[in-house]
Amino acid sequence: MSEQPSRLDQLHFLRRFLLQELARVDAWIKQEEERQAAEARRTPPPTPDWTVEMSLTGTPITVHVGGCHMGGTAGRTKPVTRDQALRALSEGVEACQFCRLAAALGWLE
Repeated sequence: MSEQPSRLDQLHFLRRFLLQELARVDAWIKQEEERQAAEARRTPPPTPDWTVEMSLTGTPITVHVGGCHMGGTAGRTKPVTRDQALRALSEGVEACQFCRLAAALGWLE
């Protein structure tokens, strides 16, 4: 007949197993803490100075000051330089009436 491990041997085995599991949980905790710290360090991209709202077909609709909430969804706006904003206005693209883009650019219609 095979000899059964003693109760003490079983308890030592259980302790080793639980220590291994605790080490695994500690690693998960450390990984999650590092992920949260990295996320907290991430800063959002800077708001562009000017944006152009695009139609569904990709043509410019309206020029906005960066951060204007009337600029449509993020997928339909694209950041532009001051020169590109002025060029768009000179080509007939509308200036946003809410963010006072024309005044910010010094554009006189």
